[in-house]
Amino acid sequence: MSTEILAPMPGTIFQVHVTEGDDVVEGQELLVLEAMKMENPIVSTAQGTVKQVAVKMGDKVSTKQLLLVIE
Repeated sequence: MSTEILAPMPGTIFQVHVTEGDDVVEGQELLVLEAMKMENPIVSTAQGTVKQVAVKMGDKVSTKQLLLVIE
């Protein structure tokens, strides 16, 4: 079963800490979303392997946009 990690708010991708194929655990910081001059860590809600990273550093994202998929 796949878990999609979605953007909680509009902003800019400030950092990406994982790549496709990485194993992650629940609560692990995956990337940082900059919004309103604040850095917001986006953490994993599931344990698994990163199947897809849909964004890169500098990308502008909207609310509920797909950021990555964990399988």
